Amino acid sequence: MVNVRAYISSNFTKSFLTIFLPFFLIISLVYLVKISVLTAKIQITFSELLLLYLYSVPDIVFYTLPISFVAALATVLIRLSTDNELIAIYALGLKAKEVLKGLRLLGFLFSLLLLNISFLGMPLSKQFYSSFKQEKKAEAKLNIIPGKLGQKFGEYYIYVKDKVDKDFHNIVIYNRTNKDNEQFFAAQRGKLNKKGKATSLLLEDGYGYTYSDVKLKQAKYKTLEVYDKSRKKDFHFEDIIEFWSEAKTSERKLHRLLFYMFVSLIPLLSVYLVAAFTMINPRYQENRTFLIIFLAVLFFYVIASTLQKWGNFYFFGLSVFLSSVLGRVLFHKRVARYF
Repeated sequence: MVNVRAYISSNFTKSFLTIFLPFFLIISLVYLVKISVLTAKIQITFSELLLLYLYSVPDIVFYTLPISFVAALATVLIRLSTDNELIAIYALGLKAKEVLKGLRLLGFLFSLLLLNISFLGMPLSKQFYSSFKQEKKAEAKLNIIPGKLGQKFGEYYIYVKDKVDKDFHNIVIYNRTNKDNEQFFAAQRGKLNKKGKATSLLLEDGYGYTYSDVKLKQAKYKTLEVYDKSRKKDFHFEDIIEFWSEAKTSERKLHRLLFYMFVSLIPLLSVYLVAAFTMINPRYQENRTFLIIFLAVLFFYVIASTLQKWGNFYFFGLSVFLSSVLGRVLFHKRVARYF
């Protein structure tokens, strides 16, 4: 019995890797394209792009692993059936339920892995990803590009004609303080200064104008320092307990929690349901592998999507119970009572 389980597990591993690795690479490319879109807003190096990709790996694994498990499970059982290897195993005296013991254990381990990824890995990786983006966007606001219109420094619009090393030349700054008052500054030179969290733009040799409907003021200055007074929100990093405790008060967080939980249980819930249609007698039953994979994945993800939109713990418990019972009933009716 141990050798039979090892043989089935070995076949499953080969099928799983054959399906999972290409699927993982395809989804990885999608995430890399998504990350590369950020370069239109922020400047990142190649190493930072790889870092963002690593932050996305838990998401990629979470969404590819359940589908890969269902596909590999259906593929290996159909192949064993069509090659008459399951018939030979039954002839040795093993029941269909005993054949599935090794696959049930794999389903449990995969579900346990997904629960750890969804409850531990994904909240941390998402926060690291968001923190990195926020930090880079803050830096981008200070990245003044010569010749580009519409750039902002704090509350001010700024235009720079030239830049030599770290010094700006021919600078124009505009600010509308309110509906009736506007400010305009021009300077021959300037540079950015950063002291702690305070950032300023030091202007040299220029003129300043403040005007309204009834008054115009002009000032000539040798040096003028303009501070960035825009409020910068520090990213609040939550630990795992704090992150998920919000589900008590946040309906959105509760729905996400239920979605993660149900998707994580798909490998365990799918074993009997998929086996009911893939442990077949090839003489009398047709091979419908792709249809079975499609319908099984659709069935589970429709439930998961429903939980994500309108779910609660009662509906979650009922969904898990009915999915489990449905799989066992179908398996007994179609397979176990014959083999």
